[in-house]
Amino acid sequence: MAPMTAFCGIDCSGCPAFIATQNDDDDARAKVAQEWTQGYGSEFKPEDINCDGCTATAGRHIAFCDQCDVRACCIERELVNCGWCADYPCDKLDKIFEMDPGVRKTLDGIKAGL
Repeated sequence: MAPMTAFCGIDCSGCPAFIATQNDDDDARAKVAQEWTQGYGSEFKPEDINCDGCTATAGRHIAFCDQCDVRACCIERELVNCGWCADYPCDKLDKIFEMDPGVRKTLDGIKAGL
């Protein structure tokens, strides 16, 4: 599977929901739903685990994608991801950086390479 970076810097190609969707693997969907329900304190059902990556404007997304400020901002600004933004980094990314500090390194690398 080719690498795919989300707007926020998360590696979509390493995300278990993305992988389960691309492999059309219902057992993996059920496992992700259970893990995310326990880990995030919100109920996820296996049928909720369908995602083609947040950068896809059409296709399947985890429900949260439709409410994501980072995704909305990148779409509005027509950016590849936050690393391409003149305002990078911004406070929209704070929670994501806390959850996964590696995404900041990813976005910093993208920004430095431009």
